[in-house]
Amino acid sequence: MWIVFALLAAITAGAVVTLSKAGIKNVDSSLAFAIQSVLILAVSWGVVIFQGNLPDVSRIDRRVWIYLTSAGVLTCLSSLFSFYALKIGNASQVSPLTNFSLVFAVIMAAVFLKEKLNWQVIAGAVLMAAGAVLIAIAKKE
Repeated sequence: MWIVFALLAAITAGAVVTLSKAGIKNVDSSLAFAIQSVLILAVSWGVVIFQGNLPDVSRIDRRVWIYLTSAGVLTCLSSLFSFYALKIGNASQVSPLTNFSLVFAVIMAAVFLKEKLNWQVIAGAVLMAAGAVLIAIAKKE
């Protein structure tokens, strides 16, 4: 079932890139990101409340708060960088490079989370990296 949700995430992320590029034509990239962030905030807390998980907030361990807060800051930076790249570049070239994060995620998972890498994961990451670079450097006509 995780594959279904991962593919749904990929489809929606692709739609986000396309819609964001269309939306930032005449708007500052930081302002566009801020508008999206307000909506993300409203929807995410709405889901938490709807699912009845709001009381769980008080039970989150300090260490988890540090991890989640750090990830949140990095998510904001990543989105700001992505929006600026979209503002000045082509979506079809920007998106593959921003998705180069897969390669970094595989490396960091192995180093920091001690996840085991096999040849298929390594080969897949290398192929995805090569594909991202190939698409990014392609000449637009």
